[in-house]
Amino acid sequence: MDAHPTTPPPGPSGSSDRSDRTSPDRAAVRERADEVLRRLAGDRARLREDQWRAIEALVVDRRRALVVQRTGWGKSAVYFVATALLRERGSGPTVIVSPLLALMRNQIDSAARAGIRARTINSANIDEWDTVQAEVAAGEVDVLLVSPERLNNPDFRDQVLPKLAASTGLLVVDEAHCISDWGHDFRPDYRRLRTMLAELTPGVPVLATTATANARVTADVAEQLGTGTPGGGTTGESASDDGDGGALVLRGPLDRESLTLGVLQLPDPAHRLAWLADHLDELPGSGIVYTLTVAAADEVTAFLRQRGHTVASYSGRTEDAERRAAEADLLDNRVKALVATSALGMGFDKPDLGFVVHLGSPSSPIAYYQQVGRAGRGVDRAEALLLPGREDEAIWRYFASLAFPPEEQVRRTLDVLAQADRPVSTAALESRVDLRRTRLETMLKVLDVDGAVRRVRGGWTATGRSWAYDAERYARVAEARESEQQAMREYAAAGGCRMEFLRRRLDDEQAAPCGRCDVCAGPRHSPEVSAEALEAARAALGRPGVEVEPRRMWPTGMEAVGIALKGRIAPEEQASTGRALGRLSDIGWGTRLRALLAPGAPDGPVPGEVVDAMVTVLADWARGPGGWAAPGGGAARPVGVVTVASATRPQLVESLGARIAGVGRLPLLGRVEYGPAGPPRGARSNSAQRLRALHDAFVVPPELASALAAAGGPVLLVDDLSDTGWTITVAARLLRRAGAEGVLPLVLAVQA
Repeated sequence: MDAHPTTPPPGPSGSSDRSDRTSPDRAAVRERADEVLRRLAGDRARLREDQWRAIEALVVDRRRALVVQRTGWGKSAVYFVATALLRERGSGPTVIVSPLLALMRNQIDSAARAGIRARTINSANIDEWDTVQAEVAAGEVDVLLVSPERLNNPDFRDQVLPKLAASTGLLVVDEAHCISDWGHDFRPDYRRLRTMLAELTPGVPVLATTATANARVTADVAEQLGTGTPGGGTTGESASDDGDGGALVLRGPLDRESLTLGVLQLPDPAHRLAWLADHLDELPGSGIVYTLTVAAADEVTAFLRQRGHTVASYSGRTEDAERRAAEADLLDNRVKALVATSALGMGFDKPDLGFVVHLGSPSSPIAYYQQVGRAGRGVDRAEALLLPGREDEAIWRYFASLAFPPEEQVRRTLDVLAQADRPVSTAALESRVDLRRTRLETMLKVLDVDGAVRRVRGGWTATGRSWAYDAERYARVAEARESEQQAMREYAAAGGCRMEFLRRRLDDEQAAPCGRCDVCAGPRHSPEVSAEALEAARAALGRPGVEVEPRRMWPTGMEAVGIALKGRIAPEEQASTGRALGRLSDIGWGTRLRALLAPGAPDGPVPGEVVDAMVTVLADWARGPGGWAAPGGGAARPVGVVTVASATRPQLVESLGARIAGVGRLPLLGRVEYGPAGPPRGARSNSAQRLRALHDAFVVPPELASALAAAGGPVLLVDDLSDTGWTITVAARLLRRAGAEGVLPLVLAVQA
């Protein structure tokens, strides 16, 4: 909770001239509000004028407000003080829709300091839901924090949400930029709030807050939440003719005087890693090192630990208990840094965070500002340093591929649901719709909010309501994404003050040169790295080899498309755990592999350095625990090499198989060939569709079957890329059925 000076600075422009602004009741409420704040933030704390204006709108005028203010401005003070005052007046509990567990934990602790009883309903406390709901019904809870995903859970939506809407005294939408698909962190679950807003008792105030929204996002959020008009993204109060003062939109300046921005252009990932190892201890206090991928976070953490730094990894794959421990370690300065993906972002509250370093550039100035805004909230000086890489744009392209699908795929989904006589699960839809699981789920949530589908027990159903595909809007969103990416290129190139640039991209009308960044005041950091650290970084990033986990289960719903495969893959038809040279998302080998395997890259013989690295992978594999592990236990050296037919990179795959066979003194037994229908077409997006395309795509030629029978042992199965894993699975099944005693996959790269 942020404490504020006794003498508050002036509020933003646009003050209301309402005649009752100085009424005795308002003065008493203001005095009581300051008393509550002192319980939250200390004896010297007093509300700033802009904070009071938001509280006044909620408590006295019972209006709706949208607050767009920088991180650390004190948005949580507004809703906790408003909650205390409204509860004293007999209002129902405050409901806060909050996106991250870290935020919820911080908010509950803050509320307790002010005597506010707060509880939460989220994915991490399922066992407590019934108890919490009973406490809310009994009036024992002042604040209920709810994750946005709960809003679209069928039981919660149908049984709990209507009761909350009827009894809520204040609705708070935290990190409200998530409601806008123009924003950098669009979350369709937030759209469900429109239903709750429509069901609120008249006169219930609503507060939407965010620190990261430009004018376009602000206007979109205001329109969708009913807190303003499409043009309501300006500082101050919006006009209204409804007689109650309209909605309040508070938009403040985004500068933080403690924050110093800088960019270091370094030649490659090894230099960036070495720089961090050499200079991490020079950065003030403790902080966050952001990476663009989970794989990079793990790599960087391992290297920094190897170099003697106390750091921890934090990503979407980190278990909840580990996340809590990592957050606590950073809060208490037991680690120098958390090496994190964007999973550590909104809601993490550490006022004395001393630095934020980005190894790789986010694709949006808004996303970047949101992350660097974690630092410098309660200290005199904090550093925000960007170390961009040439590989960043490949990662941007991947995340851009997850955008809302084309109309044909949406219509196909609606048709499948309309023809079904019962709810269809997301897994079952995958066998009929060519979309990856994450993209499919996001699309369904948008369709649910739009009224075209409905989530129920057992899956999804079509409502029969007409639905229009807003192609123009989706195209404009895509154009906005391209513009944001270009802005990040310009930010790194430093044509002027970096803070001014970010503030202008967020439509901050008060943007001006900061006088602190590396453009205004000169570079604070040398790009030099020690030879020792650079050598260690190159060795770490050049160390090849990651495991390739085999598929163990067939996808759900294959029988619906005429393929009689379900349940567990028979052990005698499975591949063993394999190996890849690297992940495409790695910052080490991934950089080289992305260029080699990029769509449209020329086919050709495998490069010598790649062969040498693959030999190292094989040697480490053989020496590792269990050696050449076979399904069901045991170990056996491979007796031959088999390749997989490739329509896009035949020379690469065949030369790789031949070189591996030659180095290992193994016979090249043959190739799993395409069947009469030729290479499979399309359908790479999800497991069910990929298996559907591959199921009858390959055959084992008679000569290869004979060679397998004569070889009498496991074989190396060589391919270029394992994306979904189903090519390896199908080929291994065919080889096992043809007589191979085991199949050991060996590929250049895995996608994840």
